[in-house]
Amino acid sequence: MISLQYCAITVEEIDSSIAFYRDALGYEVRNDVSSGEFRWVTLGSGSEPTAAELVLSQPHAGQSPEDGDTLQELLVKGVLGFFVFRTDDVDAAFERARAARADVLQEPIDQPWGPRDWAVRDPSGNIIRVAQA
Repeated sequence: MISLQYCAITVEEIDSSIAFYRDALGYEVRNDVSSGEFRWVTLGSGSEPTAAELVLSQPHAGQSPEDGDTLQELLVKGVLGFFVFRTDDVDAAFERARAARADVLQEPIDQPWGPRDWAVRDPSGNIIRVAQA
């Protein structure tokens, strides 16, 4: 069996992103590593200690200048993709995100294709959807 260990999320600013993923989504900081002018932070779920961890980094971290510039442009445009998280209580998770003043794009709704979900934008513009497990 193969499972996902890390999921990389490109962000503009590390500290505001930590606050979002910690306060709005409930993740815990596991590692905070600096290398020169760059920094990588891993966050994990306390409720699922063996689940994949998030890796937050800025566009130029570990990239060539050209690739970093390209990632930066895509991040600013908001076209780096989206991330779907799951939870056992979608409404409670939404209330936590709202209390943390997350940029809500969609309140919880029962989707015609099945799941109940909601959506927010992280401080860097990445789209995050949270669905009922």
